Amino acid sequence: MTTDFALTRSYFELPEGVAYLDGNSLGPLPKAVTGTLDTTLRKEWGRMAIGGWNRAGWMEMPARLGDRIGALIGAAPGTVTLGDTLSIKVYQALSAAIQMRPGRRKILSDSGNFPSDLYMAQGLIDALDRDLELVVVDPEDVRDHLSEDVAALMLTEVDYRTGRRHDMAALTEAAHADGIVTIWDLAHSAGALPVDVAGCKTEFAVGCTYKYLNSGPGGPAFIYARPDIADGIRPALAGWLGHDAPFAFEPDYRPAPGIARMRVGTPPILQMAALDAALDVWDEVDMDDLRARALELGDRLIDGVAAACPELVLATPRDPAHRGSQVSFRHPDGYAIMQALIARGVVGDFRAPDILRFGITPLYIGEGEIDRAVEILSDIMARKSYDRPEFRTRNAVT
Repeated sequence: MTTDFALTRSYFELPEGVAYLDGNSLGPLPKAVTGTLDTTLRKEWGRMAIGGWNRAGWMEMPARLGDRIGALIGAAPGTVTLGDTLSIKVYQALSAAIQMRPGRRKILSDSGNFPSDLYMAQGLIDALDRDLELVVVDPEDVRDHLSEDVAALMLTEVDYRTGRRHDMAALTEAAHADGIVTIWDLAHSAGALPVDVAGCKTEFAVGCTYKYLNSGPGGPAFIYARPDIADGIRPALAGWLGHDAPFAFEPDYRPAPGIARMRVGTPPILQMAALDAALDVWDEVDMDDLRARALELGDRLIDGVAAACPELVLATPRDPAHRGSQVSFRHPDGYAIMQALIARGVVGDFRAPDILRFGITPLYIGEGEIDRAVEILSDIMARKSYDRPEFRTRNAVT
């Protein structure tokens, strides 16, 4: 299959006159979502009320949509479930990993990991009140800190700030050589580039769906557990819907088989309905085509900015093999520059302390958006038009 990116672009509601380069933070609205939500609201919730759990198949959505996401991350059917938030899924995976290596005291991560993942690790360590330690090293030094006293390696494949990409297969293999359980956060990978969780043999993978998978703000998260270990997990969050028989209402927890035990709370049906519709676009997409196109557009942005705005420092690896599907630049006035860009219809975002971040999402952007971004950024930098009070006032969300 050859991907027609003009066709996939037509599937999205894109703000008129805007070059939307922020899909790595929040994907735009797929047109199909509106009709799907209307059906879920009016015909299912509206006409069936509580009967929707059975008649509309709401209860099966976490498993069914888990399989749809599994197809995008190289996971076998029945190994991914959906629901709750990414932080909760990180907590579940990490607590399970620690249980699997009871004699070890270190959790290894890196400074490029998303802070929330590190917060969850810190909170879990405090809650367990054991002799556990979170070790955070530079991304380049992870391999050198693998050892037999590390229980779990917890990394985000693609750095949310710089777009630097870890070699997931190589680091997982190296970690396994020391008996370390691996957890990969795919928040900036799923829907952005080819992923093969089964092939690399990682024990756990987690991710969100509102970025490259376009499920909308607050979309549910997913978790993968390798099938040979899933039945041995004793979930730290023993939720009602992770029970083997929720409607038996037994007083004691009895985990469901396999990945289903990693369900916690009631499925967010409206968000899952939106995700279900959003995932339809992937029926038209070859992931290798997507990756090639993203790298091509990323190179175009990197080259354009280097020529037009030399004062911006590239923060993303130049080597395509070492970057995800975003391009970032550094500048001391990065926040103000990004606000000036947004005011002129080029939407990226800012990450502290000094990073301008642009998502490269070929499903709905092409050369036109890249060239427009370079042109407007060049004008803003030449005129220093970002140096205005309204562009320096920090919003709650950056």
